[in-house]
Amino acid sequence: MKVVVTGASGLIGSALVPHLREQGHEVLSLVRRTPASRHQARWDPDEGRIDVAALQGTDAVVHLAGAGVGDHRWTASYKRTILQSRVDGTTLISRTIAELDPAPRVLVSASGIDYYPDTDTEVTERSGRGTAFLSDVVEAWEGATASAREAGIAVSYARSALVLARKGGVLERLRPLVNLGLAGPIGPGDQWWSWITLDDQVRALTRLLDGDLPGPVNLSSPDPVPQRELVRALARQAHRPAILPAPTFALRAAVGQFSETIVASHRVVPRRLLDAGFTFEHPTLADAVRWVSS
Repeated sequence: MKVVVTGASGLIGSALVPHLREQGHEVLSLVRRTPASRHQARWDPDEGRIDVAALQGTDAVVHLAGAGVGDHRWTASYKRTILQSRVDGTTLISRTIAELDPAPRVLVSASGIDYYPDTDTEVTERSGRGTAFLSDVVEAWEGATASAREAGIAVSYARSALVLARKGGVLERLRPLVNLGLAGPIGPGDQWWSWITLDDQVRALTRLLDGDLPGPVNLSSPDPVPQRELVRALARQAHRPAILPAPTFALRAAVGQFSETIVASHRVVPRRLLDAGFTFEHPTLADAVRWVSS
């Protein structure tokens, strides 16, 4: 199968591409720079340009590109960047593949669990949306796939939780605090954090290429935990204490409006993956901590 991947150099993409190739798929990465090999093609979502010829014969697309929500303070300008980087890139991909003949069978488009409301109640793919800025972003992001859906392409929205990886991701920021014994509760500490290991994220994205799970699919482990439990588990593995808290007011002073996302509670259940028979390699937090620390 020929699979086109955007965001291939990011945390998830850099793990997904070699995995797909190991599975025997031909992978074409869309890059913003001059292609370095025949396995790359040029696109520029800001300018609305893409190498259409290189996409001919594509069977599936995994669209992961988008500005990092935690990379910068949320100024009005950066909030526009977060939104536009998702909507513009997704619109370009969707319109382009909808016009291919034949069109790909599947589009797996990255999304996020921030679609859901801030709540301690379990949520599934059937749950409604929240009212926060990122809920608005996710709704617009998923809506930008309209051209692909209308062309009969099976579109899955991969609503990802926090991705735990051996290198990079959220743990890259937490590890220095853990090693110093400073990783206590962040905000109230009792907010639910849903997570998934990078290994399971890649396997779940690959599963979605089957095309039989269109619509929203939660990419999260079946074991969401209160935030303080996640940090304590990491600290135990590192033989460090996890005592000193980071109060909400201090987070707000440090990172601005992004603090709302950090202290929000998302108790997400991957109902559709479980019902489809997907097996997690790291279903519990204990499994995940052992894996990321190995």
